[in-house]
Amino acid sequence: MSLPPLLKSLRLPVIASPLFIISVPALVIAQCKAGIVGSMPALNARPATLLDDWLAEITETLAAHDRVHPESPAAPYAINQIVHKSNDRLDHDMQACERYKVPLVITSLGARVDINQGVHAWGGLVMHDVINNAFAHKAIDKGADGLIAVAAGAGGHAGVKSPFALVQEIRQWFDGPLALSGAIASGQAILAAQAMGADLAYIGSAFIATEEARADTAYKRMIVESDSDDIVYSNLFTGVHGNYLKPSIVAAGMDPDALPDSSPSTMNFGSTRKPWKDIWGCGQGIGAVSAVVPVETRVSGLAQEYRQATAALTQAQEQANVAA
Repeated sequence: MSLPPLLKSLRLPVIASPLFIISVPALVIAQCKAGIVGSMPALNARPATLLDDWLAEITETLAAHDRVHPESPAAPYAINQIVHKSNDRLDHDMQACERYKVPLVITSLGARVDINQGVHAWGGLVMHDVINNAFAHKAIDKGADGLIAVAAGAGGHAGVKSPFALVQEIRQWFDGPLALSGAIASGQAILAAQAMGADLAYIGSAFIATEEARADTAYKRMIVESDSDDIVYSNLFTGVHGNYLKPSIVAAGMDPDALPDSSPSTMNFGSTRKPWKDIWGCGQGIGAVSAVVPVETRVSGLAQEYRQATAALTQAQEQANVAA
């Protein structure tokens, strides 16, 4: 199955993942202008009434860009909706998305038929993030158009499955849009995701270390200075397992090697949520991030690496064919 038209004309086969607290209109707009899908969680707009303003800003700014640059229109944007029962803003936020006909909705922590039908009614697509094959089946059975396979090493809430295993199992029965998340921060990794069977790479942590991201300067610097050895996998902070920067846990006065377990019952994504703002999520791919740069520079670097990796692989295949 080919990709839907919405996802076919990207500069790179990349969806920038929605980053809690960090993704704001400036980041989303820069990502879309750079030619990749930009995204943000609806819950980043606080108070909830701010979401309408943000959607208007994104929609109007990208439309203005397209009028000036018809030869290189912006990529579509996506809004992430947490479908967990604790999210008491979901109905409100979905109504705002409907008003602006958000082209792509990324759903997390639950799959609901009514949400998918609502997005389809205004002509949008739904991609649901999953950490295993069983959840993937449930998401498609409930009407999602595509899947985001969140494999080991992904930033924020992440699974434990190898990307090889997870993509392989999903592709045995699903031929629709599939993105892969998990330690992807280079053009070579984007190509590897496609080689495994994914259509798109889902990249988050590399965009925290950009000028447009609403992240603490120390957070951005910590990403640049850290690598995969500095990532801790824990469910303490939200009730769901995720990957976090070890130095931020130490700075909060905790021992990253002796964190207590939490319970899924503690999950709270509602308006009363009190996030651990100084505990910073991050994926294992950050060893590839060496500087804080504008989004356009980051995407251009990924594109160059992707082209080089593609050319090198093509050359290797040609040499192998000659040798055979």
